[in-house]
Amino acid sequence: MSAVIARTRFSVLDRSRTRAGRPPAEALRDTVALAREAEALGYHRFWVSEHHGVPGVAGSAPTVLAAAVAAATRTVRVGTGGVMLPNHQPLVVAEQFGVLEALFPGRIDMGLGRSVGFTDGVRRALGRDKDAAGDFAAQLGELLGWFAGTSPTGVHARPAEGLRVPPFVLAMGEGARIAARAGLPMVIGDLRRRERMMRGIDEYRSLFRPSPWASAPYVVISGTVAVAGTAEDARRLLVPEAWATAYARTHGTFPPLVPAGEIEARAMPAKERDLYESALAGQLAGTADQVADELETVLKETGAAEVLVTTSTYDRAALLDSYRRLAALFAPGR
Repeated sequence: MSAVIARTRFSVLDRSRTRAGRPPAEALRDTVALAREAEALGYHRFWVSEHHGVPGVAGSAPTVLAAAVAAATRTVRVGTGGVMLPNHQPLVVAEQFGVLEALFPGRIDMGLGRSVGFTDGVRRALGRDKDAAGDFAAQLGELLGWFAGTSPTGVHARPAEGLRVPPFVLAMGEGARIAARAGLPMVIGDLRRRERMMRGIDEYRSLFRPSPWASAPYVVISGTVAVAGTAEDARRLLVPEAWATAYARTHGTFPPLVPAGEIEARAMPAKERDLYESALAGQLAGTADQVADELETVLKETGAAEVLVTTSTYDRAALLDSYRRLAALFAPGR
């Protein structure tokens, strides 16, 4: 086993992707079931995501789903990847994470992002606009202040005040700078765009200021990792999500996942085909030996302490098999 991989934490972010012909509620139950499997396999964290009005994603309320995941598991850390802070009042976010930490002490993470709604309609429904992300640094400071009890309002966040819920910033570009200045751990992706990712990591490390939350930079790299018995089987794991991404960029809506075989038989317009092939390229996918070699390279390049795996596919059995094969690289014998 690679020494670099052995000393790295591996975690899971599941986006509760819906599947064609299956009810959205099933995707949420699948997320909870996957969390139990990930815990048994030795993954360090299990995070869930926030999307609003997206046909292909059932996970719209991450703190609610995190509560279900935490209740169904015993040891794995549970959190969000992330709560999109511009969509919410910081006080309410603090209260929600305070409740989670009170119920599941020592197991809750607070992953925070700066994205706003996917479409103009969603942003209107949330009462936000595209510029809301520009206030992220101030919103982040306010949120952390509720835990510290330093709000100038005289209001106290119950039961959050005095509790310690580790915050993480989901970052690219300005997000990396905000994480550094706040002295918080950073989650950065994706693994296909190495040069851009490295620029963000270098900037984060150079600007990092120690804080009560972190005395030194902590980098989590995030992206798709697919492991199978053959390279071709691993590639087929990527096909449903790659097509969904291409379809979203050409049609403006993110669809549920469909089986790989159906996609491979489709006649796609030229632009959609190009985007689809681009989405397949550069992913960490292959046999266990191939993925181990790629992981070792990227971990040495980035110096990351943790990998947050975000793989989605239609075939749930194949997805679980991939997570098992990956776990065998960092926790053999589990």
